[in-house]
Parts: sequence; structure tokens; C-alpha cells
Amino acid sequence: MPRVPGITITIMTDAGSSPRHGPDEPSHDGTKSLMRLLTWLSPAFPTGAYAYSHGLEWAVETQDIRDGETLLEWLSAVIAHGSARSDTILLRHAHRAANDPRALRDLAALARATAAGQERHGEATAQGNAFLRAAAGWGVPELPEDTPYAVAVGAMAGTQGIDEDTTASAYLQTFTSNLISAAVRLVPLGQTTGLRTLAALEPIILHTAAATKAATIDDLGGCAFRSDLAAMRHETQYTRLFRS
Repeated sequence: MPRVPGITITIMTDAGSSPRHGPDEPSHDGTKSLMRLLTWLSPAFPTGAYAYSHGLEWAVETQDIRDGETLLEWLSAVIAHGSARSDTILLRHAHRAANDPRALRDLAALARATAAGQERHGEATAQGNAFLRAAAGWGVPELPEDTPYAVAVGAMAGTQGIDEDTTASAYLQTFTSNLISAAVRLVPLGQTTGLRTLAALEPIILHTAAATKAATIDDLGGCAFRSDLAAMRHETQYTRLFRS
């Protein structure tokens, strides 16, 4: 058979078997997984993340966060010692239990119970519900209503065979980017300062992602108390642009 430049011929083997890839035609499984993860964690994916500040709005009002340096300090604590770390532990366990509906129900209940305050609870469950509705086109795992966002993302990635470590790092990166975006609007900060803050947080994001790999459910919790208090005090803040 003559060869046509630029065209790859796929040779089918016995019925029901997979096509063989030629030397210039690599498998696209890893690329497909990356594409899905990028789509699900994109700011354009309709989870409503832009409406939540995770307590940052109160921290800005009280001048705890007033510039790039104080934002960096605040987010460093939240990522390494606060809610972001706990969420990543929950995400990892949901990823491993992706095909176990009972274990996922227990994880979702635990995630709801350990939320620091009413607004944190609402932030997690509202984004989780929105994420699962939007991701329905890919087929979602069996999860209860009001599954928190971190559990929903972990379970979804697990059922799709997306690497756990990659998912954990991407989740933390997205969490951090969303809060920096809120701070850019609230302080306000320039876009350049926001991006420099995100770049400076990369080592902490990667360290936290790696440190949670061996964490058990008993390791949930943290010591970023000022952030938790900010989330609670935001509930009664007089002027608010964000839902949390």
C-alpha cells in the first residue's frame, strides 16, 4: 500500500482488540487526563469559585492582608497548615475510594463536619454540587448530595484514572489562584503582584501536595486559626462583596 505523507494508517487487529500505535503515534491517555484536569480546574469551569474569598474579605478589612507580602504570609499558612492541607488529604482519600460509594459517603460527611463555620461549609458544598453538575458530561461517581468540592474533585479524578499526585498539586494550585484573584480585587493589588505571589507560593504548594500523600484521616486539622476565625467573622461582616 502506498504511503501518503502526513497520514497515519491505523491497523485493526482481531475484533475487540485495540489499535496498534505506530512509532510516530504515541498513546494519548496521559494527554487526555491532563486535558480533563485542566478543564475541570479552569477558572472558566462553572463552580462559582469567583464568588468566595475563604475569609479573605474580613482579613482585608482588618488590615491583616494589605499588600503582596501580607497576602503571601496568609496564604502560606492556609496552604501548609490550614484548610488547603486538610482538603488535599480529603481529596487524596476520595481519589483512592473513587469506586467505593460507601467510603465516599463517609468522606463527604466527614468533610462537611470538619468545615470551620457555616460559610466554609456552604463554600465547600456549593462548589462541590456545581462541579458535579458541570462534570456530568464525563460521567460522575456515585456521590451524595452536598459533597464538598475537594471530595468531588478527588473522586472524579479517581474514576477517570487521573494521577493522584497530579490532581493534588493541581487542586492546590487552583485553590491558591482563586484566593489571589479575590485579593487582587479586594486589597486591591495589581495583577503583577498577584502573579509574583503565586510564583512565590509554588514551593509551598508542591511541599504540601507531597506531604499529604502519606497522611491519614487522623491527620485532618490544622493551626491556621486566624484564617478560620476570618471565615466565621465574615458571616456578620457589614459590607461584603463575596459569599465567604
